[in-house]
Amino acid sequence: MIRTAGPGDAAEVARLLDAFNREFDTPTPGPDVLEARLRPMLDTPDTVAFLAGERAIGLALVTYRPNVWHDGPVALLDELYVRPDYRDQGIGTELVEAIVAHAVTRACRLVEVNVDEGDGDALRFYARHGFALLQPDTGERALYLAREVR
Repeated sequence: MIRTAGPGDAAEVARLLDAFNREFDTPTPGPDVLEARLRPMLDTPDTVAFLAGERAIGLALVTYRPNVWHDGPVALLDELYVRPDYRDQGIGTELVEAIVAHAVTRACRLVEVNVDEGDGDALRFYARHGFALLQPDTGERALYLAREVR
């Protein structure tokens, strides 16, 4: 069962995001900080969290933004996580399907996701679900670049 999270689910979303980062030894500010950040974000239409299960075992966090190249917004799949003991049961697929269905209702024409180059499992998962590593119009590799600013 996939459901859309509201501000009241911020603690549950934060718990899963924190677990995700801890599993992969990625820094996390902790669930309390994440919850405080998420609560107002989940109260806007531009941040949507999907939860799998009554007591959530999986999560997809999506943000929408305007884009000059598209009539509607572009969706960025910020995070997709399924607890290790529930993987390989189709939950990730259900979450991706919920994301795409929601994007369609928002007149969104593009869903983006950033994946680390060495994460072969994630690359294969997203490829199975129609995400392309190559730009469709040029055939060039799609790259994500980032710069921290302080």
